[in-house]
Amino acid sequence: MAVDRYLEPHQARQRPGTLFEDLLGDAIERAFGEGVQTLPELVAYINRSGPAGENGEAWTEQSFQALMARLGQ
Repeated sequence: MAVDRYLEPHQARQRPGTLFEDLLGDAIERAFGEGVQTLPELVAYINRSGPAGENGEAWTEQSFQALMARLGQ
């Protein structure tokens, strides 16, 4: 008998998310909900809606990709 395998949403986390990570995740979800589909559109959306980048600076495609790569480790 086959067993269905699934990933619990937070089972792979090594630690709880930070407030910044939660705010960024919420902004990304809102952007997708509004039909944003490309990286340039996503970066522009987050720059309009927040949160600001880690150093309080505007997001760039490169800074967004670097943060996602770091968070994905």
